[in-house]
Amino acid sequence: MFANDQKLSKLFALDYKDIIKSIQQKQYKPIYFLHGEEPYFIDEITQVIENDILSESEKSFNLTILYGKDVDHLTVVDNARRYPMMSPFQVVILKEAQDMKTLTQLQTYIEHPLSSTVFCIAYKHKKLDMRTAFAKAMSKSAVVFESKPLYDNQVPDFIRNWLKDNHLQIETEALDMIVDHLGTDLGKIINELEKLKINLNPLSSDATQSEKITIKHIEKHIGISRDYNVFELHKALGQRNVLKANKIINYFGENPKNAPFVMVITSLYGFFSKLYQMSFIQNQSPAEQVKTLGLRSEWFLKDYSAALKHYPRTKSEQVIVLLREFDMKAKGVDADNADDADLMKELIFKILH
Repeated sequence: MFANDQKLSKLFALDYKDIIKSIQQKQYKPIYFLHGEEPYFIDEITQVIENDILSESEKSFNLTILYGKDVDHLTVVDNARRYPMMSPFQVVILKEAQDMKTLTQLQTYIEHPLSSTVFCIAYKHKKLDMRTAFAKAMSKSAVVFESKPLYDNQVPDFIRNWLKDNHLQIETEALDMIVDHLGTDLGKIINELEKLKINLNPLSSDATQSEKITIKHIEKHIGISRDYNVFELHKALGQRNVLKANKIINYFGENPKNAPFVMVITSLYGFFSKLYQMSFIQNQSPAEQVKTLGLRSEWFLKDYSAALKHYPRTKSEQVIVLLREFDMKAKGVDADNADDADLMKELIFKILH
C-alpha cells in the first residue's frame, strides 16, 4: 500500500537515492513529479519506477508508458484512472512531459489521484515554475523532486560513490583526468564509467584488494590521453610553457572528438576564473582558498599559485574577455570561416603572447 503522506513528504528535501530506496521498500506515492535541468537523476528514478514496482507478469497489463509530444491530458487521465488487472497497482509513466502542451490540465487528476495508480511524470531539461496553481497542487499530492546539475566540486564524490556502488576503485590522478575531461555532464560520465566497468573486473563486496582504475585504463578504454588533455593544457598555460601548450593544441586539432573547442573554452574559462579569484585571496589559509575556489583538495593550489606569477589580476581579466570572444566565434559569430582547430590555435597564441 501507499506510505503515509507525512513520511513521504520528507522526501521532498532528499536526494534521488532516498526516493529510489523508498520505492524499493514498496513505499509508493500515487504521483512522482520529477523535473529539473539534470536528466540523469530523473532517468534513474523513472527506471526504478518502471522496473521495480511490478513483476514481469504484471507489466503486460499494468505498465503504460506515454510520451508528452504524442498525447494530451485526456489520454493520460484515461490511462491513470484505469484499475489494475491481477495486481494491486498499475504504473503510468509520462516521459518527456515538458513537450506536452496540455500538461497543466492534468491538475484535476493531480488533486484527486487514483490510489491504485503509481503515476510518474518526467519533466526534463528545465525546472517547472513552482508558483503556478498546477505546481502547488502537485506539491500537495506528489513526491516532487527537482533534479539539479552538480557543481564542479561535487562531481568527484559522485564518481567515487558510483564506483563504490559498482565495487570499483580509482586512483586520484585517474579521477582528476575524468573530471577535467568530461566536466559535469553526468550522462556522458556514466557512459564512460560503464565502459570501465565492462572492461575491468569489479571488486566483490567482500574483497579487500583490487586493481584500481588508473590513467592507463582511462587512456585505453575512454580514450583520454594522459599527456594531451585539458588538465595538462591548464598546467602548460599556467607555466607559460609555449612548446607544451602548442603540442596539446595540435593534438586537439587532429583529434577534435577528444577535445571539442567549446569544451576547451569552457574548461579554460573555469581555470582562469579561479585564477582571477585567487588573486584576491592570496593571504587566506590554504583551507580557505580551497573552499573559496571550490577545489577538490589543497594539492591543486600549487598550480594556481604558480600561474599567478604569469597571470596577475589584469592579465587574467584580459584572458577571460578573450575566452568570451572566442566562445562567440566558436558559435559562428565573426569567425571568418575559420575552423575550430584554427580558432583554438589563435586563442592559445593570444593567451600566451
